[in-house]
Amino acid sequence: MSTDRPGWAERVAGAVLAAPRRGPAVRVVAVEGRSGSGKSTVAEKLRLALAGRGEPVALLTMEDLYPGWGGLAESSVLLAEWVLIPLARGRAASWRRYDWERGGFGAEREGLPAGLVEGGGTVIVEGCGSGAAPVRDLVDLLVWVEVPEETRSERLDHREDAALYAPYRAWWARQEDALYAVDPPRERADLRLDNG
Repeated sequence: MSTDRPGWAERVAGAVLAAPRRGPAVRVVAVEGRSGSGKSTVAEKLRLALAGRGEPVALLTMEDLYPGWGGLAESSVLLAEWVLIPLARGRAASWRRYDWERGGFGAEREGLPAGLVEGGGTVIVEGCGSGAAPVRDLVDLLVWVEVPEETRSERLDHREDAALYAPYRAWWARQEDALYAVDPPRERADLRLDNG
């Protein structure tokens, strides 16, 4: 499916709502893809489309869970332990948000909106690692977002935080390569979105 087509977010929302739940209450959707593919934008438009249908929905970004620039592989383990396993057991999820300026996890616990777990809503998790091997059995629907390499590169060059990201860009790409080589989420995605 292409994000250039009108109504794509509503069609994806329909697929989300039709997906069977693995857990007792909350549906989990992973919006996965390489850096610069537009996952954040896709996830936000999906959130709005679901909310427009009256679905209780929350959006969690993996940037809150990465334990620093070298922590891509570990982040999916943290996602499982802090968020997805508790949700699968019908319990509230909580995590500590990573503070990028301080270089460590904050002391305060974050959580999903009150009533979301009991109400049977949807949690969208967006970011590299959200559909990786450690969480594959905890995700109800996996959306892979892809763009041509040239487009990704241009987007990364023009990001608001491009100067901050530049020293880590090649290192992050190698982590993506390593993570996706083990169990490529693209190959087992329920939906693939061309976001070029």
